[in-house]
Amino acid sequence: MTDNKYLLEIGVEELPARFIDDALEQLRNNTEKTLEEKRIIFENIETYATPRRLVLVIKGLAEKQKTIYQKVKGPAKRIAYDNEGNPTKALKGFMRGQGVDIDQITLQEYKGEIYVYANVKKEGKVTEDVLSENMPNIIRSIVFPKSMKWGGKNIRFARPIRWIVSIYNNKVVPFDLEGIKVGNVTRGHRFLGSSYIELNSVDEYFDVLEKNYVIVDQNKRRDIIKYGSKRLAKEKGGNLLLDPELLEEVTYLVEYPTPLIGRIAEEYLELPVDVIITPMKEHLRYFPVVDDSGRLLPYFITVRNGNEEYLDIVRKGNEKVLEARLEDAKFFYYEDIKNPLENYVDELKNIIFQEKLGTLYDKTIRVQKLADKIGDYLEVGQETKNNINRAAYLSKADLVTKMVDEFTELQGRIGMEYAKQSGENEIVSLAIYEQYLPRFSGDQLPTTTAGAILSIADKLDTIAGCFAIEIQPTGSQDPYGLRRQALGIINIILDRKLDLNLDDIIDFALYIYVEENGLVFDYKTVKQEILEFFNGRIKNMFNDMGIRYDIIDGVIATGINNIYDLKLRADKLNTYIESEGLEDVLTTFNRVANLAKNASSTEVKRDLLVKEEEIELYEAFNNIEDKVINWLNKKEYDKALEQFILLKEPVDNFFDNVMVMVDDEKVRENRLNLLAKISETMLMICDLSKIVK
Repeated sequence: MTDNKYLLEIGVEELPARFIDDALEQLRNNTEKTLEEKRIIFENIETYATPRRLVLVIKGLAEKQKTIYQKVKGPAKRIAYDNEGNPTKALKGFMRGQGVDIDQITLQEYKGEIYVYANVKKEGKVTEDVLSENMPNIIRSIVFPKSMKWGGKNIRFARPIRWIVSIYNNKVVPFDLEGIKVGNVTRGHRFLGSSYIELNSVDEYFDVLEKNYVIVDQNKRRDIIKYGSKRLAKEKGGNLLLDPELLEEVTYLVEYPTPLIGRIAEEYLELPVDVIITPMKEHLRYFPVVDDSGRLLPYFITVRNGNEEYLDIVRKGNEKVLEARLEDAKFFYYEDIKNPLENYVDELKNIIFQEKLGTLYDKTIRVQKLADKIGDYLEVGQETKNNINRAAYLSKADLVTKMVDEFTELQGRIGMEYAKQSGENEIVSLAIYEQYLPRFSGDQLPTTTAGAILSIADKLDTIAGCFAIEIQPTGSQDPYGLRRQALGIINIILDRKLDLNLDDIIDFALYIYVEENGLVFDYKTVKQEILEFFNGRIKNMFNDMGIRYDIIDGVIATGINNIYDLKLRADKLNTYIESEGLEDVLTTFNRVANLAKNASSTEVKRDLLVKEEEIELYEAFNNIEDKVINWLNKKEYDKALEQFILLKEPVDNFFDNVMVMVDDEKVRENRLNLLAKISETMLMICDLSKIVK
């Protein structure tokens, strides 16, 4: 590999931190794809970012594109040569267009006729030219959740582009991007560095910028923040309460990080922990400090975008900002707890959940009824039912409190705290918080039965209502987060091994909408759409768990809508097939399934079985049927399949020696019914016709 390097820096106004990771991935992928398409060999691509720049570094670039040899088809021989065998104008024009001589022309047959072909050698362009031609499109191809135009330009970007650096080794690679200046001039830290830094080569880029208070490598900035903050916490006898998402966000908010520690006034430590931590993390991007037992200490850590000068002044400023936020929180908290939580429920009648689905109070009543039905379905104890009912009634009450109005991130958490203050028991209080779990992929799941059932009811009510009024996820559009909520339901069911049939609980949810809201919709169609929506999520989740796609299709095709049961089947069959193999039996049982479709019933009459092989199959099936059912009842699906596979030999003998589609209608129907009975039992395990050899 060569030592050739290319640097692209896109200088911008401050980018939203949440946009940056995806933008870097696009920049990397689009560049890699372009280089491969343009036949430029390279060693590796690196991407970096700060709030004010997206950076691309390509290392080990070839000097030029790979030379390629092509055989290009020209005119037919009869047109290319005259009667004396001399090149015609058609052939000469073709050679001129391809830049070849007569000795580079060959003849070859194509679809019954002889054509001339040119053996063309295409020399590669130099890498600098290829980069110059393609960089504008690579920059344009970066898509953001929100983009803007500025200064009369047509290009859309998350923030205005102020400068572009484009250097190949030590030379500028110019290109035109709607008049934006492209060269070798970059900018340092907005306040501490130079606003005009001329770069002589790619190699000096990182060092020169660091001298101007910009650490370009986000991994280096992340480590400075992480380990510097941990050190400061240890100096106070505490531990950093590290939130990976917050760390990532802060990393992309600063160019030259300097962690510093501040103090929380003791009077605010009397507030609930979440009331203190939420303003710190969500509004001010501060890291809390806790002791070894996890108790909050009177310190916070923030990260300055700059050096260590005047840190005391910066610290005091941050302490004042936090004090103002906590003073607000303190006021809201003591105002809210003047009334018990249940006093807020009536106010939910004034808040619209969704125009066609009623108010938050309407949702509360629906969720209360749905949770009650699910509790009955799962046969939970009376005490648990009482807790579920009470938690459901109070579940949305905190949404109309002053605290949640100001700090929306506290929904559920503050409901739990206010429930405790109001004298509700621990289970009811915790369930109010757990109704929102899981909030995102990998989030914690409800720890109580009451919380799990309330969470399922709340999410299912939203899904059922949205589908009933035709607000369904389309493409990337999912304004009510229905995909996330469906995945939440699936995760809870799997985690708690709940014996819940989706078909039944969807029925409950839709019926309650009819009963409570008088909602009119095509019941059968909506229910089927919701089932298919869940099946799509189940397939994706099982696939991510490493289960074969054909086994997923096979177990879903059984028509069983018990998610936990489907997972058990898929797991056991996945293990069984990988270890034992089903190569020899798939064809056999697929023949059974195909013919069984022609049967009118599964009733088999013994006296109509006349051939020895069909009698043997009938008796073999009778011998294994009860054993299969027994293993199915025990959820030992691999063992049920092992019993079923014992039918392979008698089934093969049947097909080898018995004509199914005979003229005698009664005999024909009886034989089809025998196959249908076998197929029906097979479907209780898995649809083997879906399994791919």
